Amino acid sequence: MESTTGGKEEEEKPAEKEKLCRRCKATYAPSGNTRLSCRFHPSYFVCRRHDDQKRYYQLRDGDPPYAAKFYDCCGAEDPDAAGCTTDFHLSYDDADA
Repeated sequence: MESTTGGKEEEEKPAEKEKLCRRCKATYAPSGNTRLSCRFHPSYFVCRRHDDQKRYYQLRDGDPPYAAKFYDCCGAEDPDAAGCTTDFHLSYDDADA
């Protein structure tokens, strides 16, 4: 049966509210959140020597032992390096995981 009002019969859905990821600081739509959406470092950027004999960095002659700065998870020496792990975005609204 056709509508005689001439208007749209479909109701417009409200726009999905974007969230802010607390890992990568990107905004995202929850409906598009997948295991590959968020790229982040699961550990901290540290300034210390590796006592466990991992050699992610090269110290120069005269550098103090704490001159090595890197991500503890992957050894990346650039603080702006792309994350080494991917997972779902985690919003500030979400419960702690």
